[in-house]
Amino acid sequence: MRRGLVLRYAELLFQSIPHAVFTVDEHCRITAINRSAEDITGWKREEVLGRYCAEILRSDGCETHCLLKNSMRKGETHRDSEMTILRRDDKEIPIAVSTAALVDGSGRVIGGVEMFRDLTEVTELRRALRATYTCEDIVSKSSAMRSVRELLPLVARSDSTVLIEGEPGTGKELVARAIHNLGPRREHPFVALNCGAIPDTLVESELFGYVQGAFTDAKKDKPGRFAMAEGGTLLLDEVGELSPAVQVKLLRVLQEREFMPLGALKPVKADVRILAATNRDLSVEVMNQRFRQDLYFRLNIVRMTIPPLRSRPEDIPLLIDHFITRFNALQGRRITGISVHAIGRLLAYSFPGNVRELENAIEHAFVICCGNVIEIDDLPPHIVGDRLSGARIPKADIGPLDRAESAAIRDALARHQGHRGRAALELGLSRNTLWRKMKKYGLG
Repeated sequence: MRRGLVLRYAELLFQSIPHAVFTVDEHCRITAINRSAEDITGWKREEVLGRYCAEILRSDGCETHCLLKNSMRKGETHRDSEMTILRRDDKEIPIAVSTAALVDGSGRVIGGVEMFRDLTEVTELRRALRATYTCEDIVSKSSAMRSVRELLPLVARSDSTVLIEGEPGTGKELVARAIHNLGPRREHPFVALNCGAIPDTLVESELFGYVQGAFTDAKKDKPGRFAMAEGGTLLLDEVGELSPAVQVKLLRVLQEREFMPLGALKPVKADVRILAATNRDLSVEVMNQRFRQDLYFRLNIVRMTIPPLRSRPEDIPLLIDHFITRFNALQGRRITGISVHAIGRLLAYSFPGNVRELENAIEHAFVICCGNVIEIDDLPPHIVGDRLSGARIPKADIGPLDRAESAAIRDALARHQGHRGRAALELGLSRNTLWRKMKKYGLG
């Protein structure tokens, strides 16, 4: 009786531990798993018992450098080693892992135990502090963005100049940072200059710096962005805004790999990789004689074009989930998701401000939202009021019956807080039929 009570409390303790825990036998087959591990991995207990842990975690180190196997074979204990696993839904989760061998009374290793915790919030906070981004931070499943993601690692390992084109808010600087952080210059500075935000009279000194006495107020030397980025990467954002005079000097830097600070007597060597970004079509600017052709050819060694968000609506749900995770970490919130009605409104919006505008909309919702699910009333008023701006609901010019059906489904979902089962029951539809109609009208 007493032994049964001890076992019962041991099981309760195992399931109540806030960290994820699982145990394996000597062959690394899972023998027990607690609720926290189920929550993090997305797998249920009955689905994983008897399976190899590498099949569940799917970490890069599972086959090449398994910490749990190391503990079982050598008796070493590992604490808080960081790695990345794949959830059941293939979402990458950063974790901190601790492992140890399970030894019986005779000293024989009978298995192992692994404890891990989710580092998603820590990773987001680190990223916010360091402003470091990689290819994985470019959230997309659209074919329009696939070429960008595939090109990134290839571009990053070279030292060639890259021209990044795209509308404001599409993420040009994010792509530039990913190129830097994936390349050999990652340990050196990444410096960005918005050429359109600085008056023409100051652009030259911002780029090249000046020496003491170069002009009346030059009391001491001041390094420019080229000097600040030495050994690293310099992003010239909105490069199409540069004046013709500065374009000539920039061209010389790209050709000679040296620059002349204002008032200096000798040029300074520049070991800097140049990335340029613009929301203009520079080939058109060249045709209209607003941008130098020779500079355009120097910048356009590799061109990457970032498509606007309206051309890749399938990325909107992914980006929403990404921003919810990010703001939960940064603001200490526990928003679990977004209602069907709210996501339908976001899908029907044209997003002239692209990904940046979507990020701002989710941040606005975090400020307004009082529950744990973002509702339509939590979205910015200009999005809520713009019901059909850029809408994807009517792919063709739908008739009044389709519009009425779309409105009925939207209202039913709103009345039932996005619960599809109850909405389908009210409408007299099966869940599958409701889901197909929601897809047809862009409601989720």
